Amino acid sequence: MSAYKTGEYRNVFKEIGKTDAEIKEKLEAAVKTFFYDEEERIYHTAGDDMGYLTDTGNNDARTEGMSYGMMMCVQLDMKEEFDRIWKWSKTYMYMDEGENEGYFAWSCQTDGTKNAYGPAPDGEEFYAMALFFASHRWGDGEGIFNYSKEAKEILKACLHKGENGRVGDPMWNRENGQILFVPGSPHTDPSYHLPHFYELFGEWAYEEDREFFKKAAKVSREFLVTACHPETGLNAEYANFDGSPMDKVLPWGQFGDFFSDAYRTAANIGLDAEWYGTDEGQLSIPLRMMKFFGTDLEAVRCAYKVDGTPLERPVLHPLGLLSTMAQSALAVPYSDDKNSDFEVARKWVEWFWNQPMRKGVRRYYDNCLYMFALLSLSGQYRIW
Repeated sequence: MSAYKTGEYRNVFKEIGKTDAEIKEKLEAAVKTFFYDEEERIYHTAGDDMGYLTDTGNNDARTEGMSYGMMMCVQLDMKEEFDRIWKWSKTYMYMDEGENEGYFAWSCQTDGTKNAYGPAPDGEEFYAMALFFASHRWGDGEGIFNYSKEAKEILKACLHKGENGRVGDPMWNRENGQILFVPGSPHTDPSYHLPHFYELFGEWAYEEDREFFKKAAKVSREFLVTACHPETGLNAEYANFDGSPMDKVLPWGQFGDFFSDAYRTAANIGLDAEWYGTDEGQLSIPLRMMKFFGTDLEAVRCAYKVDGTPLERPVLHPLGLLSTMAQSALAVPYSDDKNSDFEVARKWVEWFWNQPMRKGVRRYYDNCLYMFALLSLSGQYRIW
């Protein structure tokens, strides 16, 4: 039974033998490091009532990290930090005019100056989901803290740009139901596909938008089956709508391989398995990936073609990859049989448990994915 129906969430750490005290200590230490440690934190306060998360490798604030931070905060019952991040987002990142009116600038300097005037859809979908959860956990406030209204307005913009005289492009392809890499693009990013979010958008968005999101959930699950290689389970960073790796070279690089963005897909499948358990064939993908990588962590030190061909390209975010693989264990049912598939998943969760948070300039992305895995595997990444 899914957590959506039962309200019960797996604690995979306990399934592999960790105690409540050990789990609590590990989570509290990670939260302290991520939000408050003077040397290693990602989160920073700004003025009396705002805050932001820094991409430490690029020294900017991104909608990816800002919306991730809000999701972490609502899961951890950290309302002050949530409100600070949201106010910074609305003050500096939100665009209230032009073709991207209603969206958020994907990158800003840490003083709030916009680095770009284009959005990234993974930010918008995480903003909307975190805001809905905040509404349900803490109640709606006034102005920008009327969380549920803000979430609905984000989703309205994402779907209806370009209609009825509205300028700009939507974030979903309204014909095939797939989320786009950027508005107007002819391709998608498999790691943006969050069917477990769309199921809830299908209940909580404006009524006229609900049917679209209900269909989008099924579309995304079916897409992931085609986007992930039938033998390795690996997916490309960017993909065509039929799931094939995008072979077009973009001005900022080539993205048809299993690399940084792509790592998140397995984690998303794991959380979808936990929340809903609806299987269109995608729930077997994480185990396929675990078996491809095998029992040697050195296998996650380089990039790959989706067919498993190793590339002379080192992994930029090894902890991020390990974290997402561990989170994907939620797609593998628990068993105490030593010959079961869960024993394969157990190894990844144990590896993750024993891995410290990343330090240094590249820690932002890795530690964001680490935090989500920690919440998920301890049963604390929940529907609110």
